[in-house]
Amino acid sequence: MDETEFWELVDAAREDAEGDPEEQADLLVERLVRLDPEAVLDFARHFESRYHRAYRWDLWGAAWVLLGGASDDAFDYFRCWLIGQGREVFEGALHDPDALADLLDDFDEEFDGDGEELGYAADEAYEQLTGTVAPDLELPPAPAEPEGTPLDFENKALLAERYPRLWERFGY
Repeated sequence: MDETEFWELVDAAREDAEGDPEEQADLLVERLVRLDPEAVLDFARHFESRYHRAYRWDLWGAAWVLLGGASDDAFDYFRCWLIGQGREVFEGALHDPDALADLLDDFDEEFDGDGEELGYAADEAYEQLTGTVAPDLELPPAPAEPEGTPLDFENKALLAERYPRLWERFGY
């Protein structure tokens, strides 16, 4: 599975789920079990590598503004959700996290921003296909710390300055 196929699966599932991350995860599992186990592992590798790429302080700050706070776990689930939003939103957010203010049409912090189940879709599909747990993906280890310079998430003035568009639209 190449990168284009990965994003096509993500996009189709999101569109069919009408943006519901849990439904999107269920649809991904349904579609992944139609593939062979190696393709499912390829999907998992694409997902995991993007998940690690998004482990950045500047993106965590954007998640903090969008969600009105974001613990370690909440940021993990946010990164899964961000991948689930598709290539344009994902890459746009990595390029400029404040651009999420323009990239997201609607955002409801009760409904959006938590894609925990998306992070398990490939594992679930692989287990359904093979009856075994997915093997190690043989990717570089996850970064120990987020990339970039840490931010003081409690400093509202700093967040408003760093993420002016997000703050205007979603700030608390």
